Amino acid sequence: MVVSNEKGDRRERELVNELDAAGFAVMRAPASGSATERELPDVLAGDGGEFYAIEAKSSAGDPIYLDGEEVEALLFFARNFGAKPRIGVRYDREDWYFFHPGDEAVHVTDGGNYRVKKETALAHGTDFDELVGHSEKVTLDEVGEEGPDQATLDVLAAFERGDLTREETAEMLE
Repeated sequence: MVVSNEKGDRRERELVNELDAAGFAVMRAPASGSATERELPDVLAGDGGEFYAIEAKSSAGDPIYLDGEEVEALLFFARNFGAKPRIGVRYDREDWYFFHPGDEAVHVTDGGNYRVKKETALAHGTDFDELVGHSEKVTLDEVGEEGPDQATLDVLAAFERGDLTREETAEMLE
């Protein structure tokens, strides 16, 4: 059985590697918070244009909870460092999704903690490609009432069936 800290550490290293591959200078804070008296975000990343302080959490599928003090420390650090604060969540068999702590999709509980449900992350989160500037989310409202053309629907259907990879699909939709 994997201890939850081991899994969380592995997920943080995975995020660091993905950000590095996307061209960001990135570092993982050692033991994020326990190595120092100051609360530090899990990951710091920048590409010369965008700078992020990220609190990364993962789950098998249950809602992800963040301690209110943890989020306040993220906001404090990000503001003083000049970075954009982001909560990064990753559910098993899903990609990373990112939120600003003030996003409507991030629920603040009566006790002052923060919660992100899996379905909320998938529906409203910023995905990795959008975070690093490789894509831009388009909502149904932006597509318009007529919707996508038949060629776009065919490409999406092929992706859904597994006939195309994500990269092939993205390339065809550009």
